[in-house]
Amino acid sequence: MQTGKDTTLRLMIVDDSGEDAEAIVSSLRNSGIAVRPSRPQHAEELGAMLAAQPIDLVLSARSQAIPLPQVLQRVGASGKDIPVILLADSIDENEWVEAVAGGARAIALRQRPEHLLSVLRNTWADLHARRGLRRIEAQMRETERRCDALIASSRDPIAYIHEGMHIRANDAYLEMFGFASFDDVEGVSLLDMVAPQHVEEFKQLLKSLGKGEPPPAQYQVDARTMEGESFPATMEFATASYEGEACVQVVFRRREEFDPELAREVEDLRQRDQVTGLLNRPTFMLALENAVAQVGRGDGHYGFLLVEPDHYTRLLADIGLDSADALVAALAQHLAAAIDGDVQAARFGEHNFALLLQGDYGRTSAQAERLLNAYAAHVFSVGERSATVTVSIGGVQIGEKIATVGQVLARASENVQATIELGGNACKIFDPGAADRVEEERIQRWVQQLRDALAGDGFLLHYQPVLNLQGEPHELYEAYLRLERNDEIIGPTTFLGIATEHGLMAEIDRWVVARAIAVIGERQRAGHATSLLVKISPDAFADLQMVELIRRELAAHGVPGERLWLQTPEAKVFTHLRNAQQFLAAATGLGCKVGLEQFGSGLDSFQLLAHFQPSFLKLDRGFTQDLAQTREHQEKIREITERAQSAGIRSIAEFVTDATSMSLLFSAGVDYVQGEFVGLAGPGMTFDFA
Repeated sequence: MQTGKDTTLRLMIVDDSGEDAEAIVSSLRNSGIAVRPSRPQHAEELGAMLAAQPIDLVLSARSQAIPLPQVLQRVGASGKDIPVILLADSIDENEWVEAVAGGARAIALRQRPEHLLSVLRNTWADLHARRGLRRIEAQMRETERRCDALIASSRDPIAYIHEGMHIRANDAYLEMFGFASFDDVEGVSLLDMVAPQHVEEFKQLLKSLGKGEPPPAQYQVDARTMEGESFPATMEFATASYEGEACVQVVFRRREEFDPELAREVEDLRQRDQVTGLLNRPTFMLALENAVAQVGRGDGHYGFLLVEPDHYTRLLADIGLDSADALVAALAQHLAAAIDGDVQAARFGEHNFALLLQGDYGRTSAQAERLLNAYAAHVFSVGERSATVTVSIGGVQIGEKIATVGQVLARASENVQATIELGGNACKIFDPGAADRVEEERIQRWVQQLRDALAGDGFLLHYQPVLNLQGEPHELYEAYLRLERNDEIIGPTTFLGIATEHGLMAEIDRWVVARAIAVIGERQRAGHATSLLVKISPDAFADLQMVELIRRELAAHGVPGERLWLQTPEAKVFTHLRNAQQFLAAATGLGCKVGLEQFGSGLDSFQLLAHFQPSFLKLDRGFTQDLAQTREHQEKIREITERAQSAGIRSIAEFVTDATSMSLLFSAGVDYVQGEFVGLAGPGMTFDFA
């Protein structure tokens, strides 16, 4: 389960201390979990929140206002699957037994943050698994309903057999054997449909099916109708389930109606991609699902590879859009020639391919290396153009710990992207047995790339316009950090986590701020009064060099401090308050504006303003998502802007994507907006603020 920036944990905290609750939220955010917290003050508010808001987990401490038994009773009465975790300072055996009896799922120790985090992650993962199971069960029921409708209307005679007896048959089957209705055949043995001379042999087949052995794909027999008339038939078998029971699907075909050669040709066409001749995606996915299931049972080893040509967009521009299919076909033909005969290959996307091979990590890795060398050494001729093409390969050695199709595809896709970002012409294969070593090597390569970028010209800034809704036009852009590597522009979410873990954020912050001031100076000399909104990390608060750098660069470029707007997340200020206060005083002393982003996501965000006085607030992006349909968000934004205006603090809303949201934000009194509707981020500053 993903528990990162793309997944928000909707956490209810029942605790008498708002400070302690806020500390828990900050700790979770610092651990990489996006949290949308709520904290009821009394039992009635708890009930109202459970009824009105989607809640994932409830973390309940010993509370005088809402005792644990009342929390458990209210959550149980809501009828929702919401796990309750007991938050305790120590483990009391009697209290824990009583809590479990009342419905608590787990206990977390407040004084052991690593234990609290582990319990939350595990309980959250279990919740996602249960929700996923319910979705799958609902989808399965719907799929079974549709399949049943298709079978009922099919012209092929189809029956379902359980322990040798008929449990379902469609009209075509009934007509073939002369039954008036299913009642006539229900509970009748399939043996009765077989001519006497085949009965003994067919009994052995039914016995093997009863033992769970796989059925043959086809079986030739003389069938017999109710009137005793025999006719040559071919039976096709497939494992199936009906109303939750494992069974066998049987299709009868009159042999004179059945052309095996034609059937094979049709089946082959159905399974192939028409451009490349490789397997198509649906056929390959079925093979992958079977392989994953086999590995999950501890029966066999399989490797999965995704193959993607490097710099495909640029390559296609050189070859010509009209030759796209020819290029993909040439790539596929070369791939087919370079793989072992037992490897299943498919066209998996518009221009990427997938391979499934049986064997251990050594074989999977060797196959990937052979592919890399085969592509790198070949010159492709498409039309009148020739080109060399390298590929990036991401793979997974399927194991019991990564034995779901979703996990396999996600990990392989991540590995392909990681390889592309590092320049391509390489492979990265996830091997559960060596995952830690491989991950460490990847991280070390990234650390070196970041150091090289700081030492050279590897970083650059993109700019997104920020529009003033309430006052005179003001040329304000937000600066976004980008990394340029091998002609690819890489966003910060790819590398900032690694930079933070390896102590590089202070250096990156200094580079961003210095570059931003230099750009403001360049714009100023060109006649533009441009201001830049720049993100800084908590490392900047305690970085003695940062304030001195700002002072030095402002003076060197002749830039007024008010043109530099510095922003940092609300949660980070809360957990680094003393250093943040000192930085705020020093930066505002130089004329700079310092603000809070992701504002409003805490339990009581305005409590922070009693200790930290920002120049502006940027609303948490969650408030602008589906703004037109979410009255709760509209009211929250209005509340924040009113309180900010009364304190002389400007407000900014980001991720604005439509005119309706813009109108609502204007009506709510928001000062500035940014997002796709205003303008996209890019390397230049061309927005017309007039």
